[in-house]
Amino acid sequence: MVAGEASGDLLAGLLLAGVRQRWQGAIAHGIGGPQMAKQGFRAWWPHHKLAVHGFSWELLRRYREIVGIRAALGDRLLAAKPDVFIGVDAPDFNLDLEARLKAQGVKTVHFVCPSIWAWRPERVEKLRRSTDHVLCIFPFEPELLASHGIAATYVGHPLANVIPMEPDRAAARRGLGLSDTDEVVAILPGSRQSEIRHLAFRFFRAAALIQSARPAIKFIVPAVPGLLPEIEAIALRSGMAGRLQLLTGQSHTALAACDVTLIASGTATLEAALFKRPMVIGYHMSWLSWQIMCRKRLQPWVGLPNILCRDFVVPELLQDAATPEALAASVLQWLDAARQEPAKIAVLESTFRALHTELLRDTASLATDAIEKVLQS
Repeated sequence: MVAGEASGDLLAGLLLAGVRQRWQGAIAHGIGGPQMAKQGFRAWWPHHKLAVHGFSWELLRRYREIVGIRAALGDRLLAAKPDVFIGVDAPDFNLDLEARLKAQGVKTVHFVCPSIWAWRPERVEKLRRSTDHVLCIFPFEPELLASHGIAATYVGHPLANVIPMEPDRAAARRGLGLSDTDEVVAILPGSRQSEIRHLAFRFFRAAALIQSARPAIKFIVPAVPGLLPEIEAIALRSGMAGRLQLLTGQSHTALAACDVTLIASGTATLEAALFKRPMVIGYHMSWLSWQIMCRKRLQPWVGLPNILCRDFVVPELLQDAATPEALAASVLQWLDAARQEPAKIAVLESTFRALHTELLRDTASLATDAIEKVLQS
């Protein structure tokens, strides 16, 4: 298995729990993180080695290292062929590896359909060459893949099984030392170092503006453990040191506890939707990455909640629009709505509840059923 960043590690950890239940003697190894390790996964390389942001200088700088890891991993897997290889997201890394393994007779499964319906549709041809089966987390994807001759199974979204339909906000707040009457904003500036460098300062300056309007407000910032020192340094530079409650991990607790979240585009936005929380989605990347993404983009939405709902149910502030002033104003609009227009919040919660229901399936059983069929083919 290979998972390339925090969100992939979380998905892979949930899948591995189902694998362990069905095949108790299964041995899993490759590239992964702490959630996979909890399921007995043996990481030959840590997952953060693959985490890069956009078409950036960082990607060019680390290209040789990442390609070297992929070549070494492929050699190691072909020397002692596994029963199946499961690439979890990270398509830029995994699809080429899967193609190499498949050509040598290794069964390959890709978990999470690349977003060919949102951008980079040319990936569909590579996906067909690379994988024997795709495990899809959104219900419309298998039909789309079938039209291109790719076998796929909708397994639901694993997070829909982990996050309760009705999150316990009071318990989450007690765990973080917050009161029921506090106004709380959760700030999630991303799980990759490059995202932190592009977004954290903007988000923290937005927090300063929000606090000017609402002095009693509380901010909680869950952070990937290895990125905490950098986040602390950015908090100091932004003038928000000592005014943010920094957490090691605990993103789900933060989302359960908050009234609104200011959040980087990515899987975390879907988690926020499953927690039924109002959000403001922000994102910023290098100029080159932005230009490339815009040319390959197929839909007007970037945030997963908006893509799945086919509407701008929550605001997206991207690139030049993601100024601290604009981000702060959008968060304050949600906070004002909570006080003055509770029906607006109720409509959003109802929308997210319906989305949660649609994504709720017995993911572990459906996924392992599909994997077993691949093994028997």
